[in-house]
Amino acid sequence: MGTDAPRSRRRRRSRPFLIALGIVAAVAVIVAGAGVWTVTRSFPTLSGEVTVPGLDDSVTVRRDDAGIPRIVADDPHDLFLAEGYVHAQDRFWEMDVRRHVTSGRLAELFGAGQVGTDAFIRTLGWRAVAEQEVAKLDPVTLGYYQSYADGVNAYLRTHTGADLSLEYVALGLQVHDYEPEPWTPVDSVSWLKAMAWDLRSNLVDEIDRALLSTTLSAAEVAALHPGYPYGSHPTILGGVPKKAAPKPAPAKAAAASALLPDLQPQLAALKTTLDALPELIGPAGGEIGSNSWVVSGAHTDTGKPLLANDPHLGPALPSVWYQVGLRCRSVSPACPFDVAGYSFSGMPGVIIGHNQKVAWGFTNLGPDVADLYVEKVTGDSYEYDGKATPLAVRNEKISVAGGDPVKLEIRSTAHGPIVSGLTGTAFPGIAAEYPDAAGMAAPTTPGTEYELSLQWTALRPGRTAAAIFALNAATDWAGFRAAAQAFDVPAQNLLYADVEGNIGYQSPGLIPIRTKGDGTVPVPGWSSTYRWKGFIPFEKLPHLYNPPAGFIVTANNAAVGTGYPYLITKDWDAGYRAERITTRLAALIAAKTPISAAAMSRIQADNYSPMAAALVPLLQKAKASGTAKEAQALFTGWDYQLDADSPAAAYYNVVWRTLLHDLFGDKLPESTQLTGGDRAYAVVTSLLAHPESPWWTNTRIGAIGQSSMLSHVLDRAAAEATRLMGPVSEWQWGTIHTLELRNGTFGQSGIAPLEWVFNRGPYELAGGSSVVNAVGWDATQGYGVNWLPSMRQVVSLADFDDSTWVNLTGASGHAFHPNYVDQTPLWQDHQTLPWAYSPAAVREAATNTLRLLPAP
Repeated sequence: MGTDAPRSRRRRRSRPFLIALGIVAAVAVIVAGAGVWTVTRSFPTLSGEVTVPGLDDSVTVRRDDAGIPRIVADDPHDLFLAEGYVHAQDRFWEMDVRRHVTSGRLAELFGAGQVGTDAFIRTLGWRAVAEQEVAKLDPVTLGYYQSYADGVNAYLRTHTGADLSLEYVALGLQVHDYEPEPWTPVDSVSWLKAMAWDLRSNLVDEIDRALLSTTLSAAEVAALHPGYPYGSHPTILGGVPKKAAPKPAPAKAAAASALLPDLQPQLAALKTTLDALPELIGPAGGEIGSNSWVVSGAHTDTGKPLLANDPHLGPALPSVWYQVGLRCRSVSPACPFDVAGYSFSGMPGVIIGHNQKVAWGFTNLGPDVADLYVEKVTGDSYEYDGKATPLAVRNEKISVAGGDPVKLEIRSTAHGPIVSGLTGTAFPGIAAEYPDAAGMAAPTTPGTEYELSLQWTALRPGRTAAAIFALNAATDWAGFRAAAQAFDVPAQNLLYADVEGNIGYQSPGLIPIRTKGDGTVPVPGWSSTYRWKGFIPFEKLPHLYNPPAGFIVTANNAAVGTGYPYLITKDWDAGYRAERITTRLAALIAAKTPISAAAMSRIQADNYSPMAAALVPLLQKAKASGTAKEAQALFTGWDYQLDADSPAAAYYNVVWRTLLHDLFGDKLPESTQLTGGDRAYAVVTSLLAHPESPWWTNTRIGAIGQSSMLSHVLDRAAAEATRLMGPVSEWQWGTIHTLELRNGTFGQSGIAPLEWVFNRGPYELAGGSSVVNAVGWDATQGYGVNWLPSMRQVVSLADFDDSTWVNLTGASGHAFHPNYVDQTPLWQDHQTLPWAYSPAAVREAATNTLRLLPAP
């Protein structure tokens, strides 16, 4: 990290995984007889011939110098079996840990420190839901998952311990008899729950509002969670707004709200629990988003569409994505796959990419699909519409490495599992906020407790496991939409282009229709008044096909305008990235400049900060002295680009973090501080137009009003920047805005030698939160990178071989392998790799060819 602050709150609170493992273990791995042989023995065979039991015929695996495999087989069985084998070659440790996470079994690998994580995930029941989904799969789809599992298991039969991955050497020093279990289809499908959890939308905002409401007025809470700026930022369906939005006045101070005051300790504890969970895709409550846009051939230099996508997720080593090509030797209804793109290790198929006819990208729609309910629980029952209803109870046992098993009782209501125990004798906030909740205030029944349950769309069996293959095989808009219709969870924005020149957008997913309430705060669970009564019909979900504008932008901005008849969410991303992308595309089109693939990549690299553009002119007018005055001069002529080598960007970001702290630090609970992304932009932009707002006063630092506050912030930020970077002449944004790629297990052990083995970095980066190059950071923690573009792709529908792609790290999950982080320097500098797709291009790019042969 480039600062004195830890990377994220959860890592500060939970030093995960291997605290019990000592320095002796690290030395044993690295020095004492391990040597190069131990490090390299897990590197996979990349060329020649290997017999793989279960294959019906031979399979060809060609890899380029980035180690990216292109797999060619005669039928889907062999194709997905080979994909499972290849994933296991490069990433089995990652796969093994993922399935332990999603099944709530981390403690059996890493000890008692993971019991809390296991208990929470067992309570949600991810694996149980995945088992139900697998049981409902059609025979063909189930066969794909089983073929993939057979391929993984074929690799496991000939590789164990250090032959699988270096991490198993270190693990063996703590868990002496561990052997990976055979892979199953449920192991694959369970990963969809992890995807859904980290893209679950506004659950943290729901908790945040409830916590803020205990000390702030309803108007103040609303000001800190502003609505979408429909008048100034584009919607996906509506495009560019017709007029500028009025600037709302900030909330006036008022008496504390009565909303759920007695829940503050319990909600804060739940938020802490969420923060402590492993980062599977990104930080809980972070500014995770994504960019994707498509331009029709009417505006491109090829006459055919171009599609760009860069999902923003938490940094991971290895990357959450695995690049792959999957081709049937003869594409037919019996073997319909000729697809390439980004897969998840542990899952068959391709998640984002293109086939021979269509290309697609994903961004998070961000719908509100999770609600907290406050339940009245007495003994083994809970109250619902005035009646006592038995709780559903199940018991599980958590195995613990080096310790005794832990028994767990999991209770659920009709809404979902109980996720925290709440105790108390008075609950006036419920009655005050919800007087119509069947007339029920706090009960006086002895033994009654208040508890939180979670209703979430991912806790019901869905069809996404089958939708992936339908997406991979789609050849036109109708087939694409049919695939999207089964993509239940997580609800995404799906962007589309095809070789015929069509472009489109479809939002799939289960989005609840609430009888009452808007999902922004916990609601009474004891009344059916707040139940879900169904889901938005697929045909009513947002979609576009060949819009007149000739392009579509999705960047987590509002999909629909205020006239849409259903509630999708109250917590859209504020749309700064979408506005910037739209502005750049519209300018090129207005200038009649044909848009190229290179231009799409340049937009992905855009570092323009709209917050800097709004704030810096006022900072330039503020009084400054000494070092602050010298630093203030850096803003003269600055273009508001957050470039890595920019001294102005360095000072601005230190000012921005200092401003958020001095505006809100003393006035908001620690767990509700603004992290500095789109919501903070919207809040502070509103305050800039109202210099008389009481938020500008901080008597602790002597700031009275906006002008005084900005002067104090300039001085304090200059001192902080000097401490971090030295004299003004040496300031650069990349010096403090750095990325450390951390292995998700041993790389966070706290044992320096192990972390040296598995981690890489730091890398100095440009970009920032809520800019197109969304290399985001949490202002409550420091300047180090917390979320980022996890990959980048630009697909040319005129010639797929002219497409480009890059991953955050590399194909390999093996430390010290040449493809461990070989793509990271390219990613860092916004360079990309050529994306060979046609058989001729794949053969030309191949540096290694492996033939997988059936057993005799």
